Amino acid sequence: MSRVLVTGGAGTIGAAVVRRLISDPRFEVRVSDQRDAPQWMREGCEIHRGDLRDREEAVTAMTGCSHVIHLAAIVGGIGNFHKLPYTLTDMNSSLYNSVIGAALRLGVERFTYVSSSMVFESTDVFPTPEDAVWNVPVPRSAYGFSKLAGEVWIRAAHDEHDLPFTICRPFNAYGPGEMPEDEPGIAHMVPDVIKKVLALPQGAPLPIFGKGDQTRTLTHIDDIADGIVTATGHDAALNEDFNVSAADERTIADVCRVIWEQCGRTDELTFEHLPTFEVDVQRRWPDVSKAKRLLDWESRIPLDRGIADTVAWLRKVG
Repeated sequence: MSRVLVTGGAGTIGAAVVRRLISDPRFEVRVSDQRDAPQWMREGCEIHRGDLRDREEAVTAMTGCSHVIHLAAIVGGIGNFHKLPYTLTDMNSSLYNSVIGAALRLGVERFTYVSSSMVFESTDVFPTPEDAVWNVPVPRSAYGFSKLAGEVWIRAAHDEHDLPFTICRPFNAYGPGEMPEDEPGIAHMVPDVIKKVLALPQGAPLPIFGKGDQTRTLTHIDDIADGIVTATGHDAALNEDFNVSAADERTIADVCRVIWEQCGRTDELTFEHLPTFEVDVQRRWPDVSKAKRLLDWESRIPLDRGIADTVAWLRKVG
């Protein structure tokens, strides 16, 4: 049995990864996060609470673990990326130095780095394969740059010190677990739009950023968690990178229509088009064939069902 350290395990994707790991008898789980772990996590896992930017703290959290899934980072929606560019680059790079350094010191068997689709923010190749990362222009956003930098850090540690790695790039995560924020764009799109739709007066237009013709490939957090855990434990994923995503490219307007319907709205959906941010990716559609070919993995949760689950969860907790 392998003990897996999940950094950032109390976050939305982190919690989904922990649930998936707990269900797999191959793994024991240790969670490291500065946030409070929920009761179910405290009952089923070892818990470490501390600042992983401190190298000795990272070593303490990782000691006795054969595998690491590194999720700890500043994340959020497009507004968050523009509001906190220095903070997130500072935080994420400090974590790379500390956590990857600890992994080298302790000689872990596999380091899974959870990157982001934002490394492809400037691509013009669709569907976008993993190897496009070598040719795509450097991301303009601080967040995309910081996630790409993490991939470089991991590969550098492998090239110089033989760190065994896997890189997973989730695309447009959504699902139960993430609350909307008062300021639009700070949380991810799905909880923000659900909050707006549930509160919108009858007949009022739904505010969205831009024209609504931008595309995304929304992927349920349970599918993302399954893909990350599958890759972490798979021999074919050693020193490889994978797009962990659904394959269903949708426009923002289309996603809003699905949310509208799953919220039970029967009035006509119209839009109020708000100015968007300086960096707002126009198209996001990954090639997911590599994960299917090497790992026999693919997403399973269709968008309408995933949105329905998310709406039900937000109604319950909100």
